[in-house]
Amino acid sequence: MAPRRQADILVVGGINTDFLVQGPRLPRVGENVEGHLFLESLGGKGANAAVAASRLGARSTLLGRVGMDARGLALLEQLVGEGVETGAVARDPGFSTGVVMEMVDEGGRRQSLSAEGANRRLTVADVLAAEDRISSADVLLAQLEVPLGAVIAAVHVARAAGTHVVLDPAPPSTLPEELLEAVHVIRLNDAEAEVLTGLEVVDRDSARRAAENLLRRGVGTAVVAAPQGTLLLGTRSELWLPNLPVDWVDTTGAGDAFSAALCVALGERRSLTDAARFAHATAALATMRLGAMSGFPNRDQVVSFMARIDSLALSPEPVSW
Repeated sequence: MAPRRQADILVVGGINTDFLVQGPRLPRVGENVEGHLFLESLGGKGANAAVAASRLGARSTLLGRVGMDARGLALLEQLVGEGVETGAVARDPGFSTGVVMEMVDEGGRRQSLSAEGANRRLTVADVLAAEDRISSADVLLAQLEVPLGAVIAAVHVARAAGTHVVLDPAPPSTLPEELLEAVHVIRLNDAEAEVLTGLEVVDRDSARRAAENLLRRGVGTAVVAAPQGTLLLGTRSELWLPNLPVDWVDTTGAGDAFSAALCVALGERRSLTDAARFAHATAALATMRLGAMSGFPNRDQVVSFMARIDSLALSPEPVSW
């Protein structure tokens, strides 16, 4: 058997310190609920995806911005420890490193409040300084915790070089049509799909309608998460991935794990349907521990989990035409 090709992934996105408290339930407005567990960790959608890709065996590079504060330096050290290349991460002397406050209940539901800080200072110049690195990557994964102008610039560089473009449009906002037309794959949850399409996603059929809306607007393939599962829709194929039978602890970071795994598999030249299955299993495993990065699996864990799914006849059913 030929050795597996190592994927080369470049992620443009946010880098934060995550402060997380777990309690019995989420508080109502004005209410204090006593929690029983606190975690402080490296976070941000960009950092999450870059770490997840590295754990899955990819060469992973992060393009972003942190402050000159102690938290920013500590986050860079943690990224390097995870095998992520940080040469494209700028340090901003005028703004603090981003921060997110997370509250999670015992059922895995969560609320968050963020101060993006230096993330919002990523510039087109920062992107152009990393042009060679973007051009040499197999896949560019872009998110929206950094300014849209920087995201668009990165996508333009990637498309000009033939680099595959995957967009994770979170936090959700309206996007210019020319950006959607440049995206090979968009991966979004139900809330993000509603913002981008105006359609409420509650099941497989409504996920398909949202995906069809995005395909009509130029996206190559849409991957839409609904409450019961995830739908992949391309111009020639459709795949429905029902939620896998795991005990959810915390869904924080599961979407980032899915996006990263999808990019890794695509970078290995696997088909979209194979990539989606791999990503679906990775995301399911990511929900089984508290915190985002603490739940990200390595490659062996994902492969073992997928084998168990197959043995239990729980593989998702593909539909093609």
